[in-house]
Amino acid sequence: MATEAITSPLPIRQRRIKSALKHTGLLIFVAFMVYPLVWMVVSAFKPADQILTEPGIIPTDLTLDNFRDGWHALNRPFSVFFLNSLLVTVGSIVGNLFSCSLTAYALARLQFRMRRVYFAITLASVMLPFHVLVIPQYIFFSQFDLVNTYWPLLIPKFLATDAFFVFLMVQFIRTLPRELDRAAWIDGAGPFLTFWYVVLPLMRPALVTTTIFTFIWTWNDFFVPLIYLTRTQVFTVPVALNSMVDSESQSGVGMLFAMSLLSLVPILIFFAVAQKYLIRGIATTGLK
Repeated sequence: MATEAITSPLPIRQRRIKSALKHTGLLIFVAFMVYPLVWMVVSAFKPADQILTEPGIIPTDLTLDNFRDGWHALNRPFSVFFLNSLLVTVGSIVGNLFSCSLTAYALARLQFRMRRVYFAITLASVMLPFHVLVIPQYIFFSQFDLVNTYWPLLIPKFLATDAFFVFLMVQFIRTLPRELDRAAWIDGAGPFLTFWYVVLPLMRPALVTTTIFTFIWTWNDFFVPLIYLTRTQVFTVPVALNSMVDSESQSGVGMLFAMSLLSLVPILIFFAVAQKYLIRGIATTGLK
């Protein structure tokens, strides 16, 4: 008993030391990850001539000139680019919800030849680099005179090209009992009515997850809008930020940080509101 009383505190002390070291390492890692964001936020309120000369996160002077100048840096209010991004984002969400849910229902419920092959091709397309398709898609849309419009950004969304969301919804539909479908068929409902009135209302967690990911990815997308949008009046927020740097060079760094900070606000608000639905949706679609 005396030996146990002497040796028992040692493992406790070791666990405390390991826990302290682990938390210290995590705090250091978090500091490295958060520092660039904090520096951007602080730099947005610094005078332009102090941003690169004083890299610290404790400002000596505060100003709102970066926000005022950046809002009109491209000869039009920055709200125009927010509205453009909102239009593309909402259209992409509607397209993904419509096309991916219909495709997923067909692959999960309907019986037709080569159904498994089509599903395998859909999953294989996830591994296909997007850059392989850039030139063919650009040639296709340019032949229809759709460059400098939002159609090249929206049309693929209505064709279920985001295979990740198709897979997500297929996994969810497979968890629904088939007896619901049979009951609808007995009542005279066809495949589309069964999907619309029975399956789709039960797919809410998967639909919410698709909405959240589509919003974040589309709002932050820079590469695709950069290819198709060359006129300032149709720029989305990421392309407008890039043009701000090109047009103002180093003197536009403060305005760039200020407008970048504003561009993060919609994502942070949307994610904060929809976070619980995101976790619930992933947990109920088989991605555990």
